[in-house]
Amino acid sequence: MCGRFVSSTPASALAAQFAVDEVVAPEVAPRWNVAPTDDVLAVATRHGRRRLGAFSWGLVLSAPPAGARPRRPINLRSEALADRPALRRRLQRNRCVVPADGFYEWQPAGPGRAKVPHLIAPADGRPLALAGLWAAVRTGPGDGDWLRTCAILTGPPNELVAAVHDRMPVILPEGAWARWLDDEVDDVAALAALLVPAPAASLAMWPVAPLVNSVANDGPELVAPTTAPVP
Repeated sequence: MCGRFVSSTPASALAAQFAVDEVVAPEVAPRWNVAPTDDVLAVATRHGRRRLGAFSWGLVLSAPPAGARPRRPINLRSEALADRPALRRRLQRNRCVVPADGFYEWQPAGPGRAKVPHLIAPADGRPLALAGLWAAVRTGPGDGDWLRTCAILTGPPNELVAAVHDRMPVILPEGAWARWLDDEVDDVAALAALLVPAPAASLAMWPVAPLVNSVANDGPELVAPTTAPVP
């Protein structure tokens, strides 16, 4: 799964990396502990134009009844998308890329012991392209009354991540970006073929301090390799 990640690259640099046609999100401060329901930057294509915008992390597919809180999955199992009609339609029409400078996973440390957080980061230093789906739900009568949300797709881990967790985000290689972000591509089988584990050699991993366990903590110190004994 992916429950926290790092977003420290400026929007302007992301726009250049992903060759976007339009930036519809303001520059925001770097974040080293992005958590569910936070606004995140994502790249999506609408009517042939690739855009970088802000989405709330946690997918909402339809407006909930008044007073109800919608279910908001932050991760979706890539293997199950085609089996659920609502998600299959999103796979065909509403794909996005969530750039990330790394993501965290927690390694079990044995009975009675705290899990050990690890950062998984790109080996080449360039932001990762996490595969995602997005949705827009009208929340009122005004032109701006829309809730735009997204979720990150997960799949089996590669050999590196398998040492700490049994799932990982789907990371798209640069050669897959054009097809994934093409809003005219709706072949489910062809899209599903892109959702495979990233090569282990493309990533680096190291343990970090338990500071990341609290969403109240944020800062570059969260991604520093820990020098304290592993609990």
